[in-house]
Amino acid sequence: MSISIESLDGDYAIAQLAADAAIPSWCDGDGFVSINRTDDELSVVCLQRRIPSDVKTDRDWRCLRFVGPFAFDETGIALSVIQPLSENGIGIFLVSTFNTDYLLLKNSDIQEAERYLMLAGHCLL
Repeated sequence: MSISIESLDGDYAIAQLAADAAIPSWCDGDGFVSINRTDDELSVVCLQRRIPSDVKTDRDWRCLRFVGPFAFDETGIALSVIQPLSENGIGIFLVSTFNTDYLLLKNSDIQEAERYLMLAGHCLL
């Protein structure tokens, strides 16, 4: 399976807030934004320039978008991208939406990851 993958502009970060925190206004705006609440935390992914310095944050991620949309019953899409990265020791952060998936990779791993993705037959746009 070959997936077309597009790199989004900008550096991204993953912020962690308390589970009962309000959704912060600073996360809304251009670029990819993902907000997830669990019993343990509120996680926000967005362009890192928007996250205040006093928020617990893991910075310096690149965001890649799987060019979709993909049907819910299509299988193996995320696995086909994640597997060659995992087999070569590259950590990932994956977010799924209604239409597609977004893969975040550390900026320090991006060149190596792109090489493994191309070797696996994926198309980098």
